[in-house]
Amino acid sequence: MCAQKLNDTDIMSILIETALKNGATAADCVLSRSRGVSLTRRLGKDENIERYEDFDTGLRVFVGNKIASVSTNESSENSIKEVANRAVEMAKIAPKDEFSLIADKETLKLFSVDNDFSIDSYDPLEPNIDIIRQRASEIEDAALGVKGITNSDGADASWGEGETLLMTSNGFLGSSKKSNHSISVVVIAEKDGKMERDYDYSSKVFGEDLREPKQIGVEAAKKTLARMGAKKPVTGKYPVIFDPRVSRSIASHFASAINGSAITRKTSFLKDMLGKSVASKLINLVDDPLLKRGLGSRMFDGEGLRTSKQTLVKDGVLQQWLLDLSSAKQLNLTPTGNARRGISGPPSPGTTNLILMNGEDTPQDLISRVSEGFYITDMIGSSVSMVTGDYSRGASGFWIKNGQLSHPITEATIAGNLKEMFMNIIPANDLDYQQAINCPTLLIEGMTIAGN
Repeated sequence: MCAQKLNDTDIMSILIETALKNGATAADCVLSRSRGVSLTRRLGKDENIERYEDFDTGLRVFVGNKIASVSTNESSENSIKEVANRAVEMAKIAPKDEFSLIADKETLKLFSVDNDFSIDSYDPLEPNIDIIRQRASEIEDAALGVKGITNSDGADASWGEGETLLMTSNGFLGSSKKSNHSISVVVIAEKDGKMERDYDYSSKVFGEDLREPKQIGVEAAKKTLARMGAKKPVTGKYPVIFDPRVSRSIASHFASAINGSAITRKTSFLKDMLGKSVASKLINLVDDPLLKRGLGSRMFDGEGLRTSKQTLVKDGVLQQWLLDLSSAKQLNLTPTGNARRGISGPPSPGTTNLILMNGEDTPQDLISRVSEGFYITDMIGSSVSMVTGDYSRGASGFWIKNGQLSHPITEATIAGNLKEMFMNIIPANDLDYQQAINCPTLLIEGMTIAGN
């Protein structure tokens, strides 16, 4: 007789119950199932097709203040009981951690999830392989059809869905289901033996929200052709404008500097700045997990707490840290529902949909006020210290001359300090929710540019 197949909640319940019976004082469990397909197409032919289907479970057990985490893709009762027993034995010999914990029942009640609210994070329409191929074909054909484009580095189209469940020994059980559709293309142009490449893409929760493949292909081609004849800039101190596809990195540096883990370790240059001015008065930074169809949206965090929109920086003043239970306990503050958690390892603070809000100027307004400066469209490498704020990155883009984009720039290095950069940011009004980190065009005065 075949053993009865366990469902996902059965697997999680057995793991937690077995751990508690064998000496654990508390436990939580994460289970993830995902599946999807991706296709790469180059010069009109399929180059690669991949399908995947994954299943993993992570268990964290507490024996007093001692903790251990294990993961498995087993689903039989005997196997998962062995995993739970092993986790408890590991925890018994682990070092003490005075601050890690799971949410108690009162905290779970205080941060209870509103199950009647929808964030529209799942598209039930699964595209077949023909639709995936058509998306890749259209985007590449459109790019190759632009005069001057000589080659393709490939067009990618993909779809995936996943469900994550969280269960704790204090009675929380939550499920989060997500989907993602994406398309992208990279094309090449060559002139006088020199080649340039560039790309464009779209990524959305719902397939119907993707930008038109033909539009993306044409944009990728235009960006590639615009890079032809690039040269190094003249070294000096200039205003720098970050295109939205690279300005997101500035927003992410904000988030890293106010992450609760960095604050408790005192490894952030903003560690003493709560309630103080840390940026231009034009800067407003929020984290919004309840954004409809947002790529980072979620109803509960990695510890089972209800998520809510957080104002991180208001009119340049730092309002709060990003906190999970552990960092909140160390700082004697209330958690913000920002715990992120993988299958193995403990939770840590993180963002959901991080948004640096719009300013009033158009991107062209920002460009027009620069007599000489650098408009950045791509960055490579990274030397950024969250301890000191020192910042240095390779960059390419376009030189600004008399308020207009002039010639393309390559092999440049930009440098500054994030503390000063934050205080000199002017945001444009072209915010586009393309990713889980979203930021408009940004102007930052007085950065060092190294070239010739």
